[in-house]
Order: sequence, then structure tokens, then C-alpha cells
Amino acid sequence: MPTKHFMALATAGFAAAVLLSGCGKDAPKVLTYQADIKPILDQHCVECHKEGGSGTEKSGLLMDTYAATMRGTRFGPVVIPGQSINSTLYRLVSNKADPSLRMPHDKAPLPDETISKIKDWIDQGAKEQ
Repeated sequence: MPTKHFMALATAGFAAAVLLSGCGKDAPKVLTYQADIKPILDQHCVECHKEGGSGTEKSGLLMDTYAATMRGTRFGPVVIPGQSINSTLYRLVSNKADPSLRMPHDKAPLPDETISKIKDWIDQGAKEQ
């Protein structure tokens, strides 16, 4: 039968393991295109990046569906799952590219919270659902 000393050490060890593993913290919200990103794109991007839109005419980028967004432009993808810093979409909305290319073009910049959501979605793997 275990001694009091052994039980105290075991309990302390378990508590330390829980704290170190992060179990005491809230896990970050898993973001998806459908629930979190599509509403942002619909509000701020699709106006120009739809069939016949000026943004689509210039770059070939449609943003009205997940598949179209992930396909990217005629120049390449705009989202690289897991790599926001290398994703053109994030770089353009976060002002990490030439200021003349900032998106949304000729409108107010996106709020920081919205930019963070796009970044986190991309870094989480840019899941559709």
C-alpha cells in the first residue's frame, strides 16, 4: 500500500504535468472558411473578386467560394495553408506588401481582429469546414 509521502509526490507530479501540458488553458478556437472566413470575404472582398469584378479582371482571383479562393490568381495561390507569412492574402490585408496593393483596395483597412482571424485560419491549415 502506498505511503502518504508517495501519494503526496504523485499528486504534486500530476498537478505539474497538467500545468506543463497546457490542459489548464483554453485551446485556441479552430477557425474554418465556412464559419469564420467566408463572412469576412463576402463583406470585404467579393464585391471586386467575383465573376466580372474589377479585382478578378486584374488578377484572376475569385473569392466567392472556398475552392476559388484556394485556387488563387493567375499568378499563383493566395493562401498557403499553415503559412500565413507566405500567403498573399494575409500579406495584402495586413499591410505587409507594397502599400499600393493593400486590400481591400481604396477602402478602410480591415480591423486588427479580422486580420488576426485570417492569419490564424491560414496558420491552422486553412480548413474549409
